[in-house]
Amino acid sequence: MTALKVEKRLKIKRRVRKNIFGTASKPRLSVFRSNKEIYGQIIDDVEQKTLLAVSSRTTDVSGNKVEQAYAIGKKLGEQAVSNGIEVVIFDRNGYLYHGRVKNFADGAREGGLKF
Repeated sequence: MTALKVEKRLKIKRRVRKNIFGTASKPRLSVFRSNKEIYGQIIDDVEQKTLLAVSSRTTDVSGNKVEQAYAIGKKLGEQAVSNGIEVVIFDRNGYLYHGRVKNFADGAREGGLKF
């Protein structure tokens, strides 16, 4: 019996989320990618609130999907630093750290976030 691709990712996500927990001093940076878009959120798990969210749907970015991921990550990093958030825990949400997820993380680092 084989698991679907999404089920495998959700299994990895549950396994990783057991150990990753965001606080007010060190929130969690969660990334989600669909076939067309990429989304990033900075979350305080103690208060169960999203502190900041940016996506490729709400911002005007051009280029291919990899370039868009980098631009969205950079924009999220800049907004987080302007809101006083400098250190985060990166949650790749079960995706491989490759391609769009890696470029999103690189953009967030260049925007000023540390993780």
